[in-house]
Amino acid sequence: MEKQKNGVNFLILLFLSALSVLFLAPIFIILMNSLKGRFYISDAPFRLPDRETFVGLENYLSGVAKTGFPSAFGYSLFITVFSVAAIVLFTAMTAWYITRVKSPVTSFLYYCFVFSMIVPFQMVMFTMSKLANLLRLDNAVGIIAIYLGFGAGLSVFMFSGFVKSIPLEVEEAATIDGCGPVQTFFWVVFPILKPTAVTVAILNAMWIWNDYLLPLLVIGSKYRTIPVAVQYLIGGYGSKDMGAMMAMLMLSIIPIIVFYLSCQKYIIKGVISGAVKG
Repeated sequence: MEKQKNGVNFLILLFLSALSVLFLAPIFIILMNSLKGRFYISDAPFRLPDRETFVGLENYLSGVAKTGFPSAFGYSLFITVFSVAAIVLFTAMTAWYITRVKSPVTSFLYYCFVFSMIVPFQMVMFTMSKLANLLRLDNAVGIIAIYLGFGAGLSVFMFSGFVKSIPLEVEEAATIDGCGPVQTFFWVVFPILKPTAVTVAILNAMWIWNDYLLPLLVIGSKYRTIPVAVQYLIGGYGSKDMGAMMAMLMLSIIPIIVFYLSCQKYIIKGVISGAVKG
């Protein structure tokens, strides 16, 4: 019985190891090609850099100069940080309100948030970009409000599930001690929501940092984020500086990988915490 259990564990380990290699392979290929000359990437994309193909940091220096990478990094960081902060704060407050205040209006709002999760972005992208232009949201600050709207559905759903697991007596005790609704939320409820808040922050940070289509439609080339800036390495008639593109892709994924690895322990905890009573 013990041997059979060890055999099953070994097979599971082997399967997970194969999956890990499969998922990490694209990142390794990008890193490998970012160190090779641009003409060798198309001819031999899976060939390791050698004395003939290795160009050192030339692609990185070229890519930084061509894309204005420091500026793009700054815009991406600004938009991601403030969008995630807005999503976490406002959706947590919304979820707490619609969960605790039982009425037809709050029920309707909850189902609107849930429904927004299944609406494809392509259905609303043209009307959204037009409305963003009319409301003067087509800038690095205005797009934060748009990200808040698109990120609210999943975030409210996750927070609502967690709030339902918080005993109502905890909030009643805070009210008896003299706390108002705002004080109760920030001093009692929000600290309890930390696991889900971190999970919501991680998931939205990964989405916003890597998002290409929404910044392209709303703010275009004036406030280039990293995904948009990388696309400007494609020249006329489809010509591409593949070396610089690989280097910039590598620089763009490093921050979000570091962020994810440092916070990954909270993801499963937050998802499980949010998956409670109906």
